[in-house]
Amino acid sequence: MSDSMNSPKEDVNQQDNQNTFKVKKKGKSLPSGLIIKLGKFVWTTMWQIMMSQLAPSNKKGEYIRPSSQFRNDLGEKENNLYQPASGRYRLYVGLGCPWAHRTLVVIALKGLEDAVEVSIVYPSTDEGMWVLNSPEENCRTVPELYQVAQPGYQGRSTVPVLWDKQTNTIVNNESAEIIVMLNSQLNQFAKNSELNLYSEELREEIEEWNEKIYHAVNNGVYRCGFAQTQEAYNKCCDELFSVLDEIDKALESKRYLCGEQLTLADIRLFTTLFRFDVVYYGLFKCNRRRIQDYQNLGAYLRDLYQLPGVAQTCDLESVKRDYYGNLFPLNPGGIIPSGPDISNLLEPHYREKVTSSK
Repeated sequence: MSDSMNSPKEDVNQQDNQNTFKVKKKGKSLPSGLIIKLGKFVWTTMWQIMMSQLAPSNKKGEYIRPSSQFRNDLGEKENNLYQPASGRYRLYVGLGCPWAHRTLVVIALKGLEDAVEVSIVYPSTDEGMWVLNSPEENCRTVPELYQVAQPGYQGRSTVPVLWDKQTNTIVNNESAEIIVMLNSQLNQFAKNSELNLYSEELREEIEEWNEKIYHAVNNGVYRCGFAQTQEAYNKCCDELFSVLDEIDKALESKRYLCGEQLTLADIRLFTTLFRFDVVYYGLFKCNRRRIQDYQNLGAYLRDLYQLPGVAQTCDLESVKRDYYGNLFPLNPGGIIPSGPDISNLLEPHYREKVTSSK
């Protein structure tokens, strides 16, 4: 038999190989539409389940932030369990968290570093909770701290947490209230006690800004990022940029929100603005405009960032890690971007030249 001819057995083997090849080729060409539909159904279902745990919403798909549960105050009243004292209180914070960041800024501005102990916690990607750097109060995680403070606690275990080392419990876990206490109740231990970020004469104006900024900006970026319907997202995004435009306009004639005096309203806005171009613009889809592109807001952000001690409270890498690395439903791949460059925050702001007017 010549080399160019095959035996019957070889012909059968070749035919089998061709059939196998055809089957494999056919398997690779499953209808792409079916694969896409199935994939979208599975992912959407899983996404909705995860989002319901991460970000509870109403029937319209709008994110509803749960209220803080521990709401005690520091104060010198005789019957107050939590008296002002240096070294008695510990603050648990996550460097990526804007709500916790507020407390660090106030501590820096007031000079309370020696009076209030600060303990940094970190988000665990695998456990989905804040974890202590090392065990404290016989606890490894923030949820365990909450259980020590209130056995059987069923709510969210968030930061910041103001902890009383004397009674071994949580005093308060609402950032808006903690910064008021840090501003006024520990002045005898503050290096910059004359700084008043919540003065009586400006309090009404401060609260007006606080209310507007909390709903549309501080929580507004989360309402955009955690929106579960297009309608909910559109509504939140409109509100967010409407208020940002309003703030930008107000800052034309005011160095700070309430005039020439720095207040808690500025601090509460600052921690959101610092994260805006870094995280919220992309991950939370707040991408109509960057803060640095605003005529006044960009310079205002630089002004606040350059206040003594404030830049040291800002940890860009922690912010990116905590958002991009831990919000799995929004970034399943967990890829953390290399940028942006925030060196522009050190550029001159010229805000001291703004003439404040009411």
